[in-house]
Amino acid sequence: MTLKNTLQEMKGKSLSRIPPEAAAIMAHTTKQLELSGIVDKALAKGDKAPSFGLQDWQGNSYNSAHLLAKGPLILHFYRGSW
Repeated sequence: MTLKNTLQEMKGKSLSRIPPEAAAIMAHTTKQLELSGIVDKALAKGDKAPSFGLQDWQGNSYNSAHLLAKGPLILHFYRGSW
């Protein structure tokens, strides 16, 4: 099974657990974002991300340029349940 197929399967399972009203709101909002043109401004595969700085939960600062100097950098965006 390819990654794309696996992700589609996961998406289907996730959507089956969401109340229909919430799924409709999510679909509408996604469509509105697409129509806004924001997708055209997003980085594409292979694009270089701009440098940025972030703080962790303890207040420690991290700079992407400094981290990249040490090797490849992977970003993971975690959507919490808050």
